[in-house]
Amino acid sequence: MRTYLDCIPCFIRQAYEAVSFTSNDPETREKVLREVLLRVGSMNLNQPPPIMGRFIHQLIQKLSGNNDPYRIVKEKYNRLALQMYPDLKMKVEQSDNPLETAIRLAIAGNIIDFGALPNFDGREIPLTIDEALTAPLNQEMLEDFIDSVNKSSLILYIGDNAGEIVFDRLLVEQLPCEKIVFAVRGQPIINDATMSDARAVGLTEIVEVIDNGSDAPGTIVSDCSEQFRDYFNRADLIIAKGQGNYETLSDSDKGIFFLLKAKCPVIARHLGCERGAIVFYRK
Repeated sequence: MRTYLDCIPCFIRQAYEAVSFTSNDPETREKVLREVLLRVGSMNLNQPPPIMGRFIHQLIQKLSGNNDPYRIVKEKYNRLALQMYPDLKMKVEQSDNPLETAIRLAIAGNIIDFGALPNFDGREIPLTIDEALTAPLNQEMLEDFIDSVNKSSLILYIGDNAGEIVFDRLLVEQLPCEKIVFAVRGQPIINDATMSDARAVGLTEIVEVIDNGSDAPGTIVSDCSEQFRDYFNRADLIIAKGQGNYETLSDSDKGIFFLLKAKCPVIARHLGCERGAIVFYRK
């Protein structure tokens, strides 16, 4: 997916809000904004938005001297989601269609996003869960997904955010775990999940977890490790969570299943859905 003109003011907003979250120093804030404005003016709009997102957050990390400014936020939402896990697990187990319910809840978890929603405070989670459990879901897509799972020998599940990966765990547990490799980011970027988050929420006890070797807030395959690229190329089925993964992988010919909430108007327009919709989509 390319970068649209609508993305440009969003980059500036995201840069200001992210540096304000990280630093109280006016000079640091000014320097970040000036450098982002310069970079935006010369950026290649044919690249996906996470290219600029990575530049913004790498710059903030460098100038603030903090290589993981969202660490406390990630730990908070891992704990919160783990507290919710028993009740969510019960919803899955007691539903008429546990797999469909787990898919819905995995999508609901995508609301935990400090890139698209920098003022997120967690109060949106219960309502998002309720909406995800009752919103329309493409049943033909679900049947296609089940068929793909049954036929696959290797499933690559590409995660997105900390906290959200607890919701992903609900779906992983409804799938053949022995087939699954779960991928997280290689280094801290925004509140995206890394290996330490996967360990914290127990994913490493259920499936093989790898990091992708990259700090992009999405999946730029050419920027990822050889190990990740090998799994990506060999996987019969790829599940990609979240907007950043959609932005970077939507042009892939791998037939990826995307699970996300369309939190931004550009994504919603690209997918042909309403903003805020739950998305279960295969190109």
